[in-house]
Amino acid sequence: MIEVENLTKYYGEVRGIEGVSFKVNPGEIVGFLGPNGSGKTTTMRILTCYMPATSGKARVAGYDVETQSMEVRRRIGYLPEHPPLYTDLSVRSYLGFVGKLRGLRKKQIASAIERVVEICGLEEVINRPIAHLSKGFRQRVGLAQALIHNPQVLILDEPTIGLDPKQNAEIRQLIKSLAGTHTIILSTHILPEVTLTCERVIIIHQGRIVADSRLEALTQEGSLEEVFLSLVGFKEGEN
Repeated sequence: MIEVENLTKYYGEVRGIEGVSFKVNPGEIVGFLGPNGSGKTTTMRILTCYMPATSGKARVAGYDVETQSMEVRRRIGYLPEHPPLYTDLSVRSYLGFVGKLRGLRKKQIASAIERVVEICGLEEVINRPIAHLSKGFRQRVGLAQALIHNPQVLILDEPTIGLDPKQNAEIRQLIKSLAGTHTIILSTHILPEVTLTCERVIIIHQGRIVADSRLEALTQEGSLEEVFLSLVGFKEGEN
């Protein structure tokens, strides 16, 4: 479903990522794990056609992100770290607006809104202005906009950042419920988010992939925290 081959991105002379390669199979939930500044968001932005790579190839559902970007965008739902919400609109109006942007017809929009509102648990706030919603509900609206066109692939960049423990648990459960029907890459620097949500983990550090394995295989020699810290070069006594 997702194929990445030797993906490299430089910002001037500064390396964002280099030689990044991985595959994600249909229906998988994969955690893309790394410290802040490791290249997670750069990779996500290339996969979602927000910016081009310097070199390398990436394909989503068989389409090239550089030469067939419109086909890729039709098949991807993207939740960036800061959801693209128009807070003066109600939840219903906002989702209708996103549906139009996604090319849904009027009859399709009504049923799509009903579907994502049920999936994301937004029934009680459907007619409220987004400005009046809690952080947790805003994140649910962000997920709903990513799902409105029923994409094959979901790319979620730090989907639980800034949420309280209860909201974290709710969003994680929501993401897990989408497994099988959607292929999901979840970018995060939060270890519990991977262990509680994902089947497989890809660890990136300083712009390079340092591990790619199913979670149970990666943690045979210790906890994910121990493995992660060893791979990113953590030394006792460092902050």
